[in-house]
Formats: sequence, C-alpha cells, structure tokens
Amino acid sequence: MHRNFRRSLITMSAVAATVFTVPTAVAAPVANSSEAALAARPAFKMPFECNQTWLGNNWSGHSPAHSIDWNHYDANGTPDDLGRRVFASAGGTVLESYYSTGAGYGNTIVIGHGGGWQTRYAHLRTRSVAAGATVNVGQLIGEVGNTSALYDISPHLHYEQKHDGAVVVAVVQGVTWSDYLRRNQVSNNRC
Repeated sequence: MHRNFRRSLITMSAVAATVFTVPTAVAAPVANSSEAALAARPAFKMPFECNQTWLGNNWSGHSPAHSIDWNHYDANGTPDDLGRRVFASAGGTVLESYYSTGAGYGNTIVIGHGGGWQTRYAHLRTRSVAAGATVNVGQLIGEVGNTSALYDISPHLHYEQKHDGAVVVAVVQGVTWSDYLRRNQVSNNRC
C-alpha cells in the first residue's frame, strides 16, 4: 500500500508540474490580408530630383481617384514643369512603356515593384525605359510632358500608386496623400 501511495503521489506531482509549467498560448492580433499587404508597401520616393519642391494635387473628381498631379514652379511662381526629369520612385521592373490612346494618359510608364505594387507615370514628354527593363530607385525614366490623345492639358506628371491592380491612397516619402489634398513636398530621391 505504501508503494501504491508513493506511485500515485509521483504521478500526481508530474501531472501538476506539467499543468503549472506548460506555457499557455496567447492569440496575437492578426491583420487582414489587405492590411498586411499595405504594410509591405515599398518606401516610395518622389519621382523628382533631390531637393526639388513640387506641388501635388489629388483634386475632387480626379480620375482615377487617389492619383496625384505634380507641378513645379520657378521662383516667380511660373510653371516650369515641361521637360523636367522623372525618376523611378522605387526599384522594380518596367511592365509597360507606351503611348496610351484610349485612357488619355499619353506617354505612360508602369513599374512593378513586387508584392502586387506598381507605380504609373503619365503625360510624359519622353520615355527613357522600355518594357522589361529593370530600374533602380532614382533611375531616369522620362521627362514631364503634356501628352494625351484625348485631352488638351498643361504640363504635369500624373502619378499613381497601385496595389493588386487598384489605385490606392499614395504614401510618398512617408507622407500619406489622402484625397483632395493640395500641398508642396520636397523630394529626397537621388540625394
């Protein structure tokens, strides 16, 4: 009997030690897939030369929504966009480089950045890269223009950030461009 009691005591001690020393699992918050994908957004830079100040505008009714039109002005407040150089805002692969006749984009470049992320640069005067080319952040891809097969427009750069095919609210150098904003931003690309 003494031996059985001892075995029972050892068994209960082992069970108690297991119960009190096994760590309990704690559920961590799980982001939904779109939140996780947006968190993996590349660190997009402005598509312009270091220290240049550009006025961005994503006005009500802009098509598509969330896109930004960029303009540059000289010291007297006169627009001087035409021919200014445009650089890749993140590294990637040129998916498209063409003249758009149906959407009004004119000379257009689309760069894929991985993870479903893309940037579109439109109304370019020139295109310096072809589809299939690999580009680095800050690499010259074209010049600001006013090309469009559908509209008579003033020079500017139309810029979009896309995720999984949809244009999303842009984040440029850590600044979120919520809809209907008009503000200046200074480029840190190529610095």
